[in-house]
Amino acid sequence: MTLLAGKRVLITGGSTGIGAAAAVEAARQGADVAINYATSEDRAQQVIADIQAMGRKALAVRGDVADPDTAQDFIARAVEAFGGVDVFVNNAGICPFHALLDMPVAVVERTFRVNLHGAYYMVQAAANQMVKQGHGGAIVAVSSISALVGGEFQTHYTPTKAGVHSLMQSAAIALGKHNIRCNSVLPGTILTEINREDLADLDKRRRMEARVPLGRLGEAEDLAGPIIFLASDMAQYVTGAALLVDGGAFVNLQ
Repeated sequence: MTLLAGKRVLITGGSTGIGAAAAVEAARQGADVAINYATSEDRAQQVIADIQAMGRKALAVRGDVADPDTAQDFIARAVEAFGGVDVFVNNAGICPFHALLDMPVAVVERTFRVNLHGAYYMVQAAANQMVKQGHGGAIVAVSSISALVGGEFQTHYTPTKAGVHSLMQSAAIALGKHNIRCNSVLPGTILTEINREDLADLDKRRRMEARVPLGRLGEAEDLAGPIIFLASDMAQYVTGAALLVDGGAFVNLQ
C-alpha cells in the first residue's frame, strides 16, 4: 500500500535534513514531489534524482522563503509541472544559536522572516491553491519541541516555532470548511545541518542523548513517517493536532 498514491506534494527546505527525508519518503509512498531550497543546489539535485529513480515526477525550485514572492513562485511552478497541489509541507527553518543579551537585530529579523513569516506566506499560497482546486488537501508544518519549552541560546528561535504551531491551529479552523487539514510535527533534537556545529561538542551531545528515554537523538528519517501519516488519508479526521517526535524527551522531567 502506498499512502500518497497520485498525490502532488510540495516541501520547503527540501534539499537537506527533514525536508529531504520527507521528500524521498513521499515519493516512495507514490507522490510526485516538488521541493523548495535556498542554497544547496547539489543536494537538491540529488533529492530530485532519488525521487525520479522511484518513477515519480520531481521538481526543485530555488528561492528564499523569507521573500513573500517565493511562495507564489513555488506554488505556480509546481502547479505548472504537476497540475495542482494536494499536500504542502512547511519545513524550511534556521536556528543560528546566540545568547539573549547581545542578540544582533539582524539575527532576530532573519530568523523570524525565514521561520515564521516564510511559513505564513507559504501556507497561505498553498491553501489558496487547494481552495481553488476544490477538493481539499493537507498541510503539515514542521514546528519543534521548542514550541513548548525554552532554550538559553534560542530566544529568537523558540517564539518562531511556537508561532508555526499556533499557525497550524488557526489555519485548521480557517480551512476546515474547505476540507483542508492542518497539523504540525514537533521534533525533538534531530541531527541535521541546523545543529551539526552545536552538537560537535561530544559532551553536550551525550548529555542530550541521556535525556531521551529512547536513548538516542533523532535522525531526519524519523520525521518522514509522521509527516507522511499526517499528509495521508489515514489521518483524514486529524486537524489542528501537534505530534511530538522526540524520543520521549518532553515527558522526561525527573
